[in-house]
Amino acid sequence: MTKKHFSDVLNRFQVWLFSLGPGIITAALVFGPSKMTITSKMGADYRYSLLWVVVLAIFFMIVFTRMSTRIGMVSPISLLSLIRKKFGNKIAVSIGLGIFLVTASFQAGNSIGVGIAIGEATETNPLNWVVIFNLLGIVLLFFRSFYKLMEKLMIALVAIMLFSFLATFFLIEPNVVDVAEGFVPSVPSESMGLIIAFIASCFSLVGAFYQSYLVQERKKSRKSDAPEENPQSSSTTGIVILGLMATVVLICAGSVLNPQGLKVNSASEMALALEPLFGSSAAALFFVGLFGASFSSLVGNATVGGTLLGDALGYGSNLNIKAVKGFIALVMIVGAGVALKFGKLPLELIVLAQSVTIFLVPFIGVALYLIANDPKIMGNKSNNTFAKITGAIGLLIVAGLAISSLINILI
Repeated sequence: MTKKHFSDVLNRFQVWLFSLGPGIITAALVFGPSKMTITSKMGADYRYSLLWVVVLAIFFMIVFTRMSTRIGMVSPISLLSLIRKKFGNKIAVSIGLGIFLVTASFQAGNSIGVGIAIGEATETNPLNWVVIFNLLGIVLLFFRSFYKLMEKLMIALVAIMLFSFLATFFLIEPNVVDVAEGFVPSVPSESMGLIIAFIASCFSLVGAFYQSYLVQERKKSRKSDAPEENPQSSSTTGIVILGLMATVVLICAGSVLNPQGLKVNSASEMALALEPLFGSSAAALFFVGLFGASFSSLVGNATVGGTLLGDALGYGSNLNIKAVKGFIALVMIVGAGVALKFGKLPLELIVLAQSVTIFLVPFIGVALYLIANDPKIMGNKSNNTFAKITGAIGLLIVAGLAISSLINILI
């Protein structure tokens, strides 16, 4: 291979890598410490038996992410603005405010994840790192082109996560035949709660909804002479990477924790469980992955909440608008404040976030689905028959999860 040929290949790879931006950002903000904890529990409690659940959740996440991507491709205005025109201002404001409350409520978990990942690895106080990395997240907002910076940051963090989890995976050397059997659907005794929790968190309609905003930000940031991209393909690749990370973490937990009968209540416990068997290097690798998941969600989750609130209140959704940056910073400040005061995500905030999510997510899904179905808005990019059928099934699943969660809260 000549030097010129190598340079051309490298340039094409870089173009492809950065074309994944919106999909990678969505994957990074969805796969936070709470998802790592749920996935680790699935492996610890049921070994590989629930791998099929990852495939199911990722499939429907791809369906709705592609819908949102097409909306971002064809519409000159934001998805929340389309909802305002089609369904009225009250619906748009309710969705924007609801998403802000959900992201603010869960943000403490992301802050704590960052603190634990660095604190445990360096044997220092985790709360100091909560302050440092939230301040760093706020500082990032002051860069001129926040989207471009966030895109590069998320790609780097996802690369770190992939490397750390895959390195742990190969270190563990799971049985390939046993792993393959986990993709055959089965429902072990008392596993339904974890199945519901994983689908509800990984099939994230809030993340899918925000994809349209990321696609529009990507269009604004592209140079006019840049080669054409396929946003749908890029978004699909990002969500497949999300599924790969969840799969690898589940397999690692199933290989290490399940045979010993160990239970896990947080992702950090999964890292600590690796050390006696594989040494401090394995634990350090997993803590690196936990940091990547936590910091990417800390920035991404706050960006979703702040952007949607700004758009709902009429300030617009451009990430360079001062009011939008202020709302993003507010989510980080709330999360850091709760983490510093309680050292964990309080039960009351979890209940609040779950309650808002139960009533909000079905509305988000229906609104997204109806906009993507509307040929007046979408033209020839409106949902085809396959997307309509699978989208309807996905909405039924979301409605079922909402009813189940509501019953659990009431009981």
